[in-house]
Amino acid sequence: MLRVIAIRCSLAVALVLSALILISTSSVGFGAPPHPGQAADSAKAWVAPDPATIPTGPLGDSIRLGRQIFNNTPKFAEKYVGNKMSCTHCHIGGGTVSQGMPMVGLPGMFPMYRDREKTVITFEERIEQCFQRSETGHRVPNDSPEMTGLVAYAQWLSKDQVTGRPFPGRGLVNLPELNGDTAKGNQIYTEQCAICHGPQGAGKPPAIPALWGPDSYSDGAGMNQIPKMAAFVQHNMPQNQPDSLTPQEAYDVATFVHGKPHTVFNMKDHQ
Repeated sequence: MLRVIAIRCSLAVALVLSALILISTSSVGFGAPPHPGQAADSAKAWVAPDPATIPTGPLGDSIRLGRQIFNNTPKFAEKYVGNKMSCTHCHIGGGTVSQGMPMVGLPGMFPMYRDREKTVITFEERIEQCFQRSETGHRVPNDSPEMTGLVAYAQWLSKDQVTGRPFPGRGLVNLPELNGDTAKGNQIYTEQCAICHGPQGAGKPPAIPALWGPDSYSDGAGMNQIPKMAAFVQHNMPQNQPDSLTPQEAYDVATFVHGKPHTVFNMKDHQ
């Protein structure tokens, strides 16, 4: 599995972002958590396809564009993004990391009913929501090179998956429901997260995402939900020492970050 950086970070949400709202598929925006035991072992056995195997020709060009957009969204889809978040800030390693909200197998799970919208949506619509909420941006035309590329990239990642069957590492880990402590979260953030994300949460875009402020995800993004961020953090952060935080510590950090300023999301402003 790929890691974007191997330094001590606690929240490289390579964000939501959504972000983007993060393109996952649970009713609240992050994808259903995987089952424990054998499912996790199966996910570990999965190996991301080598970019060198992307085909030549127009289809390969579209896949490569989608991969570029996914890994540096503000640069390659600039007109649709309102902050400095990239898809990979939430969907780790270009969407290839088990229980890091991977994109593997997702195209085959759609169309899907989503409780938040109370309707059935397509995979393209789910991507739109990430641009709107996690990247505080605007809708991407379904027939645009950007949307086609993102779909093509996700399909390429999923080429060996069974259509309609969830990837074993889909979504996030299961954590118990806990109450976070802001003061303890502040201390953990200072000791383990600020080295990468900065004391003011500004990050170091494009590699390391901002965790709050205008360059980060909006308050309408899935990552702004404390249980979702806690699950993301506990299993994936710090990136050089994942799984080192306890569930309670992850909740503390998520609660601390949640209390920081995030852009207020109004759907009417992001069409």
